[in-house]
Amino acid sequence: MFEAKSHRFLVPFNGGFRVAKSRTKPPKKSAKKNNDAAGWEADLETQSTKLGDSQHRLYSRGTNAVLVILQALDAAGKDGTIRHVFRQVNPCGIQVASFKAPTPLETAHDFLWRTTPHLPAHGHLSVFNRSYYEEVLVVRVHPEFLAAQKLPDAPSGEFWKERFSVINAHERNLANQGTVILKFWLNVSKKEQRERLLARVDDPEKRWKFRMQDLDERDRWDDYLTAYEACLNATSRPWAPWYAIPADDKHFARWQVAKLVNDAFGQVELDFPQPTKEVMAELDVARARLTKE
Repeated sequence: MFEAKSHRFLVPFNGGFRVAKSRTKPPKKSAKKNNDAAGWEADLETQSTKLGDSQHRLYSRGTNAVLVILQALDAAGKDGTIRHVFRQVNPCGIQVASFKAPTPLETAHDFLWRTTPHLPAHGHLSVFNRSYYEEVLVVRVHPEFLAAQKLPDAPSGEFWKERFSVINAHERNLANQGTVILKFWLNVSKKEQRERLLARVDDPEKRWKFRMQDLDERDRWDDYLTAYEACLNATSRPWAPWYAIPADDKHFARWQVAKLVNDAFGQVELDFPQPTKEVMAELDVARARLTKE
C-alpha cells in the first residue's frame, strides 16, 4: 500500500497543521524562477511527459489506480492545474470529474455516493475537481445545506468528526485495494484571489467565469480557512496525504503538483509485465505465421 514520504508541503499526520503558517508563495529558493514563466513551462512539460509515460505503464500492469483530488477556494487555479499538469496523459487512461452543487438525486443518497462511480479502475487515473470533501468544507461553512440531505437526526457535536471518520475509512479501503490517493489544497492568498477575481471582471475572455456568489463566499474567508484546517488535520493520512501547495504563483503550483504525482508513481511498480513461457510460445507461433505471409 502506498505511503507518503516526507515533503515540505505535506500536511502532517499528527494534527499539527496550521493554515496561518502555510505559505501561499513559492519558497525563496524558487524565487529566481518566479518571473520566468518559460522556465517553469519547460519544467512542467518534462513532468507532464513523464506522467503520460507513467500512466501508460500503469495501464499495462492493471494492478493499481491513482486518484488525485484538488480542493481550493475560488480562483485558486484548479481548472488550470488539471489542464496543464495532465495534458500529456492519454485521454483513454484518465477521467476528470468536477463536482458542483449536488442535485436532488445526489442529496437523497449518502454523501459519498455521487463520487463513487468516478473512482479510477485499476490501470487508470482519476482527477476530482472538488470532491466529497465539499461535505466537510462548504457544508460546514453553510450548515443550512444539510437540510437538503434530510438526515434522520439533527447533527450533533460529533457530526463532523463522524464524517471525517467515514472519509478516512473510505480512503483506507481504496488504498488497501491498490489506489494511490493524492490530495492537493491549492492555498491562494486573499490578496491574490482579489486580483484574479478582478481579472474575471475586467477581461472579456474571463468574464464568463465570474459569479457574484464568489464574492459572497469571499466574505466567509476566515470560516473557510477554519474548515480547511480542521479537514486537513483530520484526513491527512500516510495512505491518503494532503499537500498544502502555495498557489499564488500558478506556474510553481502546477509544476509542484505534477512533481508530487510523479514522485508517487515512483513508488508503484511500473515495469511492463513480462510474458510467461506460454505467452512466449504463442508469440513464436504468431511470428511464424506473420513471416509466412
